[in-house]
Amino acid sequence: MNISEQNRALGLSTLAFTICFAVWTLFSIIGVSIKEELLLSDTQFGLLVATPVLTGSISRLFLGLWTERYGGRVMFPLQMLLTAMAVWGLTWASSFAGFLLAALGLGLAGGSFIIGVAYVSRWFGQEKQGTALGIFGVGNAGAALTSFAAPFLVLALGWEGTAQVYAVVLAVSAALFYALAKTDPVLAQKGGAGKPVATLASQLAPLKNPQVWRFSLYYFFVFGGFVALASFLPRFYMGAYGLELTIAGVLAGLYAMPGALFRAFGGWVADKVGARRVIRFTFALSMLLLLLLGFPGGQFSTQGINGVITIEFGLSLWGFVALTVVLGFAMSLGMAAVFKHIPAYYPQHVGAVGGLVGMIGGLGGFFLPIAFGLLLDMTGIWTTPFLLLFILVALSSLWMFLAIRRMEPKPGLSAAT
Repeated sequence: MNISEQNRALGLSTLAFTICFAVWTLFSIIGVSIKEELLLSDTQFGLLVATPVLTGSISRLFLGLWTERYGGRVMFPLQMLLTAMAVWGLTWASSFAGFLLAALGLGLAGGSFIIGVAYVSRWFGQEKQGTALGIFGVGNAGAALTSFAAPFLVLALGWEGTAQVYAVVLAVSAALFYALAKTDPVLAQKGGAGKPVATLASQLAPLKNPQVWRFSLYYFFVFGGFVALASFLPRFYMGAYGLELTIAGVLAGLYAMPGALFRAFGGWVADKVGARRVIRFTFALSMLLLLLLGFPGGQFSTQGINGVITIEFGLSLWGFVALTVVLGFAMSLGMAAVFKHIPAYYPQHVGAVGGLVGMIGGLGGFFLPIAFGLLLDMTGIWTTPFLLLFILVALSSLWMFLAIRRMEPKPGLSAAT
């Protein structure tokens, strides 16, 4: 296969995914302004931020199936144009219900991930798919791009002008992708888009395998948790540390940046040492970090020799930021490792299996921000969302341990049995 064509497909897909991901997390910034404008509670704010993730998650299943049939050159531009229309439509909303409706359309941006996975994986052999998909996953940097740039756009143009800028960039990107991209080699060999490469039943058959659902839980944490924290951290820094939106956005971007940049590294490592080892490392490091992040600060007073002694404990701002950066790095490795599994185990069903795993993972980005808001409203403790994520990764680690134990040969039996 021509290397220049491979690089073209990978480069265009990564750029398109970066722009789409930036759009997908837009509410993490403009949502703060909308929250103040509509006087929303933390639970309502969590729902607003999470709604685009719902559409982006559910759409991944059928977008994956359609990409297998029609190809990424058709599906990527179509998805981006429809999303651009919804983003522009945000500026017409005037009520909470109206914003939720527009947010559902904006969420199609999240479906770009499975389109890119199905498209890119067809250009590379299995020995290079982990690295290629890891490079494609760098598009998660779109979250950092929004965290860094959108607050300044909001100050200069207002949230309405910011949404319009995003819509125009998305529409132009759709046109450029269609003009520059080529039909993937599988569809070209089959005679073009629209020619069935498999029946719908055969595409969906692997979804009966419990292994697929285990991979989905992993992705619920590493990707869903990543998206949820990228959306939650600006609000967290403003509330817990009293920062302005621009500074809070930059600090949230510091978390999101390694989560994107090191995904390519995670794919390369998964190719070299195996995806399972990378996932184990991700889970172990994440549990330690989330325990530290979730421990609430406070004061402890005791009677001393010369009077009451008060001891303050808790993470400083920069200590907290440093831990989130390491967490973003760990989750980036996990995201790459999970999707290294899919073309390796299900090479003929990347769209269907990847669509389901991506959908479940994306649903984490929908349910978790809502859960974060509920926890804040119920407890009033800023760090409780991190403890929720600790419980989630602990459950994922337990399922992985039990599944691996079941796959190991029983004592007294040969490996062949």
